[in-house]
Amino acid sequence: MSTPQAPSATLLVIAYRMAGTIADALRSALAQTTPCEIIVSDDASGDDTLAIAAALLAGYAGPHRVRLRANARNLGLCEHLNVLAREASGDILVFLAGDDIAYPERVEQLAAVFAANPQAQVVGSAVDDIDAGGALLAANVRGLPARVDQRWFLRRGKLATVLGASMAVRRDLLTAFPPLAGTVEDNMLSLRAVLAGDCLCLPQALLGYRRHAHNLGSWVFDRSEAGYAGFERRYRRVLAMYRDIAADQERCVAARPDLPAERRALALELAAMYRLEADMREAILDRPRRAWLPLLWHGLRHPGLRRKSAERAFKLLLPRRWLGRR
Repeated sequence: MSTPQAPSATLLVIAYRMAGTIADALRSALAQTTPCEIIVSDDASGDDTLAIAAALLAGYAGPHRVRLRANARNLGLCEHLNVLAREASGDILVFLAGDDIAYPERVEQLAAVFAANPQAQVVGSAVDDIDAGGALLAANVRGLPARVDQRWFLRRGKLATVLGASMAVRRDLLTAFPPLAGTVEDNMLSLRAVLAGDCLCLPQALLGYRRHAHNLGSWVFDRSEAGYAGFERRYRRVLAMYRDIAADQERCVAARPDLPAERRALALELAAMYRLEADMREAILDRPRRAWLPLLWHGLRHPGLRRKSAERAFKLLLPRRWLGRR
């Protein structure tokens, strides 16, 4: 039996203000064991990121097709991905942030999984957490089960999906759906994957995921600011993100009537779950306590929100100014 042919791959090295790490990321991209297209893209950093990348790539004559580009203005991650998906030639897009380190066989292994699984839309992996200097913090973390579907995401209860930094995606997941709109890509792309096909996650770590204060996910969920003001800012960031995710699912369903009716219905259930979670967070900030009760009741009845809702019920007993205290 012949081995399935691996799809063509584009490795996207995505950078924003990563002057201190872009060289390591680029060296890891160039060290990939399978030839591929590599697009190095700077999102109008305004620091030395682009110059360092250009100097490192000058005179490159290896097996990869490498292109360096930059946005004229800062687009943010989601719109940056929209632009790169239109410019890339690969069937799959492998993401590599300019502060992470891809292990040499990463592209080869991810492409092989896509070849063996024609319905796969997203393939992620576990990662090794590393610190700002590249030292190992924790090995083989942040993974999901080998295969997840819409019902798994509805039941899971943490609203967490495949880590975007570990993802490879079918290019069609961006080009055959409405453009990504929002701040964070992980959840939107994972939920698109289970709407359109399969979402897979490998158990082995395929990259070093650098942990520092400027990680996008760390910023969204940042708990470093004590007191109610910090609590409120974090809640508003997160609820806005959840509404973006819900809106993305709704747009995808509306745009793809060709997809199976059951998957489209489950996608709308996922959108409703994210909207309910956002509404509960907003109620805690802005609405009288009696207005929390219907939302909490709906949350307690939802398998994916039960734990969060039970924890939130205790906040009914606390003055708002106490929220966020350690």
